[in-house]
Amino acid sequence: MHEIERLLATRGVIARRDHPELDTTLQYLVRRGDLIRVLPGIYAARDQGMSLQTRVSAVRCFDPDAILVGAVAARLSFWPELQADVVECAVRHSRAPQTGYRFTRRHIPSDLVVSRSGLRLTSPALTALDLCATHGGDAIDQALRSRATTLAQLHRAMELTAARVGNPTKRYLLLDSRDEPWSTAERKLHRLLRKAGITRWKANRPVVLDDFTCYVDVIFSNLKLAIEIDGRLFHTGAEVFETDRWRQNKLVLDGWCVLRFTWTMIEEQPETVLAMVREAIEMLTAARG
Repeated sequence: MHEIERLLATRGVIARRDHPELDTTLQYLVRRGDLIRVLPGIYAARDQGMSLQTRVSAVRCFDPDAILVGAVAARLSFWPELQADVVECAVRHSRAPQTGYRFTRRHIPSDLVVSRSGLRLTSPALTALDLCATHGGDAIDQALRSRATTLAQLHRAMELTAARVGNPTKRYLLLDSRDEPWSTAERKLHRLLRKAGITRWKANRPVVLDDFTCYVDVIFSNLKLAIEIDGRLFHTGAEVFETDRWRQNKLVLDGWCVLRFTWTMIEEQPETVLAMVREAIEMLTAARG
């Protein structure tokens, strides 16, 4: 019993094949309800059996070659808030269906596999591309915003998985991400600016203000024009609200012109947004002679 308690405390699960000397005790504890079966031959404490952490740990014991993919891979690498109800795994051989899991036979190039604490999962680049089917451009935005990957790595992942279903949509989203948006609202504004022929801007670039460095959503460096976007996905919460206002004040005091748009303004009044951007460009260009 003490050995089982120690193993559960350190590993979260027990694999019967690794501890044949505990087999009789394990069976007794399962019958009594103290342990539950997570995967064939893999057991966990009753109160932890179906938690995501326990199910992920069980994969490592059940099939060391399995690769975590999809939402669970994103949650473990660059998107900790993402809900992952099912532990999705890419495996070499067919597996029988298991509650809380989805096993899929799939070859993943070794260059697109990373290891985290003994677990194997798809790289952030491939994970973001895989999630495009369910989360659209938000998956790419999140991966870029967290700096877990780069556009170059995303394109490389596309090259290495050229035969995957859904690649035309992914290629479109990657093209749409060429200016590295960090939110859906930013992505929409980038489209507007490109379509309107407005150039010489960069997205999510650092501005150093004395001892303070901030990232501006869209920046015209030559004009000291900054555009800040309150997107529905990213710019939420009281703490972020306060931080954004401090940042805007510092930019203004440093001589920057700051325009601020919301998701609704970009979505419902795009022409007005563009008109204000053009007016600011003209005003600042004239002021600089």
